[in-house]
Amino acid sequence: MNLNPGPGSDPTKRFSNRVENYVRYRPGYPPAVLDCLAGEFGLTSTQVIADIGCGTGILTELLLRHGNTVFGVEPNAEMRAAAERLLQDRPGFHSVAGSAEETTLSAASVDWVTAGQAFHWFDVERAKREFTRILRGGGWAALLWNVRREDTPFLREYEQLLRDFGTDYAAVKHQGVETDGRLERFFSPRQYVLRSFDNQQSFDYAGLHGRTLSSSYVPAADHPRYPAMLAALRRLFERHAADGRVIFECDTRMYVGRLGEGT
Repeated sequence: MNLNPGPGSDPTKRFSNRVENYVRYRPGYPPAVLDCLAGEFGLTSTQVIADIGCGTGILTELLLRHGNTVFGVEPNAEMRAAAERLLQDRPGFHSVAGSAEETTLSAASVDWVTAGQAFHWFDVERAKREFTRILRGGGWAALLWNVRREDTPFLREYEQLLRDFGTDYAAVKHQGVETDGRLERFFSPRQYVLRSFDNQQSFDYAGLHGRTLSSSYVPAADHPRYPAMLAALRRLFERHAADGRVIFECDTRMYVGRLGEGT
């Protein structure tokens, strides 16, 4: 049974009441991402990056660790404030109140555009125009997201729980962009490549609870189905926990290609 998600369906506001769980429980990206971007695509520490839809700064932090100057562009005020709090001591970090469609950045001001767990919210055509504007000629784009596997009984049942209780889970799953033509439209007429990396998280029940509530498509505390969802989540954990923990196994998928003019 799916219920209308209501006002929270605005993608720029969906995570306003989920920030702390997002900070504590959302997965990061493995160091192999940086190794790949540097070794295969020529990312250097002197290049400037616009991390679009940076949220609380998960991908931004990884890029800062590499030594890059990063403009973290985020439309949600609460998420942006969390990134500013967590990254305030990093000299290469610049927080920007903007969106994929209107970054507010200057033309030809960055070498890379990245987006972690955010591309599925973009207006593809408008974002492509904006990224082409802010990239220096022939600049690169890297789109990343973590895809939860379904190859264990726990993960299959967790997926079913989200389908049973999610407010609009099927509509906003980011994997949809891999099959509906948005990637092709975004990178066209250039080509792009996919690289995939192993990633996982281990949770006790408090962690599983927080990780679940960090997702914008699950019922919040004021939702009528929230108590039933938590009861189902507790039963799921008790069925599958080993030594008090369950494992989220993920694939970090990264799509990389050039945008715009230039070589």
